[in-house]
Amino acid sequence: MRTETLRDFRVPVTEPAAPYAVSTGLPHEAPVYGEYPAYYEDGARAAVPPQPGYAPQPPAAPVPQPDPHGEPHGEQHRDPRHDPRQDPRHEEHPHGRAQEYPHPPAHPHADAEPVHSMTKDPEEEEPEGYTPTYRDLPVIGRTPLGGPGDTVQVQYVPQDASGPGPLYVVGDVHGYLDELVTELRTQGLIDAEGHWSAGNARLWFLGDFTDRGPDGIGVIDLVMRLSAEAAAAGGYCKALMGNHELLLIGAKRFGDTPVVSGAGTATFQAAWLLNGGQRTDMERLQDVHIQWMSRLDAAVLEEDHLLLHSDTTAYLDYGDSIEDVNDTIHELLNRGDVDITWDLFRKFTKRFAFRDEETGPQAVRELLDTYGGSRVVHGHSPIPYLLGEVGTEDGDESRGPEAVDGPHVYADGLAIAMDGGVTMAGKLLVVRLPLSD
Repeated sequence: MRTETLRDFRVPVTEPAAPYAVSTGLPHEAPVYGEYPAYYEDGARAAVPPQPGYAPQPPAAPVPQPDPHGEPHGEQHRDPRHDPRQDPRHEEHPHGRAQEYPHPPAHPHADAEPVHSMTKDPEEEEPEGYTPTYRDLPVIGRTPLGGPGDTVQVQYVPQDASGPGPLYVVGDVHGYLDELVTELRTQGLIDAEGHWSAGNARLWFLGDFTDRGPDGIGVIDLVMRLSAEAAAAGGYCKALMGNHELLLIGAKRFGDTPVVSGAGTATFQAAWLLNGGQRTDMERLQDVHIQWMSRLDAAVLEEDHLLLHSDTTAYLDYGDSIEDVNDTIHELLNRGDVDITWDLFRKFTKRFAFRDEETGPQAVRELLDTYGGSRVVHGHSPIPYLLGEVGTEDGDESRGPEAVDGPHVYADGLAIAMDGGVTMAGKLLVVRLPLSD
């Protein structure tokens, strides 16, 4: 079921030992965004019932995992029981759904440890000093788009000596797996069976894989698998950390542990539910997904494009270089501290730093001067919001989110917004860079 994006980042305000109090209405005016994000509150209160099954989990013993942008860690079948098309409450997307692809039956051992594929005799000794090369590492994972067995086998293809392939970016997906598959096929990045078909092309996801839409875990599984298939073909598929990744990590790790926010006492679990958290995603969430999300970078420079999730200058709080920002965020997140994780989450919910005609270009330039690049490419803030087309009170029949058909270039041409508003019946954007404008 769709969740109104306009309700973005409401935090329940509570009194000690009282039920969670949440707002239920929508603001009539845009909030003011200052040092910290403005959480939508209208004073209305509604008790959030206890949610069974979401108690904080003790941290699992660390398990060595492959690089987050390389090989996948394991994949899970998409559960046909949670197919939104079978849910009578589901809204039909105005642009139609993706074509059907086969869904395998649930694996009888879905909770078992993944089986590592071996490319050599188990009794064969490795020579002294041997280190596995990138192509030697096993590719492990389930096959949500119908591949056989539990192990994804990919064939290594040397990269074209002519150089890297074309660069693509993907805006916020928010659990809309069918729309994502459709757009990736349209761009020629995957084939009819959902496997990588773009050779040495490069693909970056800008974060926010889950919440609001019906199959966030299916989206994560797809991205993890494509990262292995693309690497084997000489290209790559990588992803950035969005604020919803931080929200989901917090909900899984800390549950009902209280934190003090600018809006009062809150918990990650309540904030996750208020901001589109899907219980089916939490039920299917595994440690391998948490580990993968925790290792995603927050910023990257690609072909003179500074790729970020959020349209905020909060990145400057974490370092003067892209490497410093990513290292600092990883270190803070891996401390496993609820207050530190909440602070990361609330800073990356900030938005609209580039929208003002006077101060917006200056904010973009501050990021570009610090981290490099000539343009910022971001997700997070839906394009209809940036255009002022949602939440207006003048009754004007202006262009709605369904009319968004491409990225939005603004802030004196220095910023490119990539969230087409799929959560509000808009478009999930998959775009090749650089733009032709």
